Amino acid sequence: MKINIPLWVGVMISLSISTFATDTAETLFDAKCAVCHTKTRPTDMNNIVAPAIMGVMRHIKMSYPQKEDAVKFMVDYVLEPSKSKAICMPQKIERFGLMPSQKGNVSKEELTKISNWLYDNYPPAGFRGMGHGKGMMQGKGR
Repeated sequence: MKINIPLWVGVMISLSISTFATDTAETLFDAKCAVCHTKTRPTDMNNIVAPAIMGVMRHIKMSYPQKEDAVKFMVDYVLEPSKSKAICMPQKIERFGLMPSQKGNVSKEELTKISNWLYDNYPPAGFRGMGHGKGMMQGKGR
């Protein structure tokens, strides 16, 4: 059997690009977001500076169940955060303060890539928040 080299190279490039796109989003998250937001449940709650991303994504998906809406919200909020847009529990803002704008740290294109990856991967299956969803205030600004 003779291998069609141009076809084989094309397939390999396509697979590499697909894999690279996912890796790039996680790599961007690690470089731009993980300084404050951990990807796993923290073991020592006293040393965290922002909520873990699994909890953040749980709240985002509760308020924005459609991926397109969630990504749009995340990009907007990260660049222009405000209390009126916040969807986290008020005690989180009291504890950590309002997220500072990330303008100049991350581009809209990078945020879109990161946000799509986060929506597809967080929270992990079976995740239960600290309050397990009881008494959660859903909706923007609450």
